[in-house]
Amino acid sequence: MNLRKSVFSGSWYPSDQQACEDQILQFLDAGKNQSVSVANPVGGIVPHAGWFFSGSIACKVIHRLARAASPDVVVVFGMHLHSGSPRTIMPEGEWETPFGPIAVDTALAGELTRRHSFRIETSTRFQQDNTIELQMPFIRYFFKDARVVAMGVPPVIETLALAKSVVEVARELELDMVVIGSTDLTHYGPNYGFTSKGIGSTAVDWVRDENDRRVIDAMIRMDPEAVIREGLSNDNACCCGAAAAAIAVGKTMGAQKAEELAYATSYDKSPGDSFVGYVGMLF
Repeated sequence: MNLRKSVFSGSWYPSDQQACEDQILQFLDAGKNQSVSVANPVGGIVPHAGWFFSGSIACKVIHRLARAASPDVVVVFGMHLHSGSPRTIMPEGEWETPFGPIAVDTALAGELTRRHSFRIETSTRFQQDNTIELQMPFIRYFFKDARVVAMGVPPVIETLALAKSVVEVARELELDMVVIGSTDLTHYGPNYGFTSKGIGSTAVDWVRDENDRRVIDAMIRMDPEAVIREGLSNDNACCCGAAAAAIAVGKTMGAQKAEELAYATSYDKSPGDSFVGYVGMLF
């Protein structure tokens, strides 16, 4: 089988199907009364820490997307890349999840590799990366019949041209799609070499109310160029290229409004000098 085995199951999220579903149902129950103003979202931004820290946010976003659409393909942008990194894609095969495999949409992925340069991954030769894998169980659970195309994209303006091309190719192939961009926000504290505001509650407030807020506001404005600038200038989005690409896809698909669905930090569950911010967006 051409199956890409999971790397983070059993540690960052449950490996057992029942345990995974139980966790998802807990996430949904916690957010069941939340209202959303974006009526028919076509995409979103999700975090990618272990499910204990940010799984509830990612789950809420992907669940809302699934309530609005039954797409042929879910496009996922992610990976921790710098501006000089190549684009990455696995153009064929399947992704392993606790709910069964998810097949790659080979038509969409194949056409993208013909039009754009990528570093090609296979089911047995790939970079271990949590940003995309942690979304796959949610995608498989909520979009039971959908295929996926997952790409690693660097934080450069050229990524936005690729994003628009994804929509063009999907339309040519008559594929309905939704898009997800995977990024965490500020990584603050000694563990990350970022302590410009000291430690303690003052630093937490600065991350929550200022540094993370700048990039969240750019996401709400649906300004992908600003998202990239923020991530590169202020270290407030570890995968700003992925977030920007998802927003560019959403705008090309006609999305005109973005909404912040949830925000949290790892400090909320595990207070310490080092912590990470997370946001969930719909558009």
